[in-house]
Amino acid sequence: MVVSADDRRHLDRCVALAEAAVDAGDEPFGSVLVAADDTVLMEDHNRVSGGNATRHPELAIALWAAANVAPEARAELTVYTSGEHCAMCSAAHAWAGLGRIVFATSTPQLVQWYGELGLPAAPVAALRIAEVAPGIPVDGPVEGYAERVRALHARHHAG
Repeated sequence: MVVSADDRRHLDRCVALAEAAVDAGDEPFGSVLVAADDTVLMEDHNRVSGGNATRHPELAIALWAAANVAPEARAELTVYTSGEHCAMCSAAHAWAGLGRIVFATSTPQLVQWYGELGLPAAPVAALRIAEVAPGIPVDGPVEGYAERVRALHARHHAG
């Protein structure tokens, strides 16, 4: 896995977005869509607290890209995210034809943290990106983010 200083800068922004989500009463996930020239095209955080459990930033990015980026250009885009895509978001990413994904923390880490925090499992199988969309290039988890992201989950679920 090769993770550059630019990759880390974008992951830092994802963690900041995840923190903003917690501050807004939402689950701690943040994501950024970046063009090949390092231009940020879109960013978002989880918005599931309103009752729509599909309002993940990775899904919002895939939908935005499908509506705003030519199909032949989408594979050049990179999605950065604080947590590895869930199965729904992995599928949307692949169907939209997006490129590389870089994630700060992994699905197995999240499952472990939920167990440690006494939380119920998600209603969807905790699949890795490669299990849902095996053709997508991925890098992650990236060292140095786990404690920060776990703390955001603990803070959110502490109420």
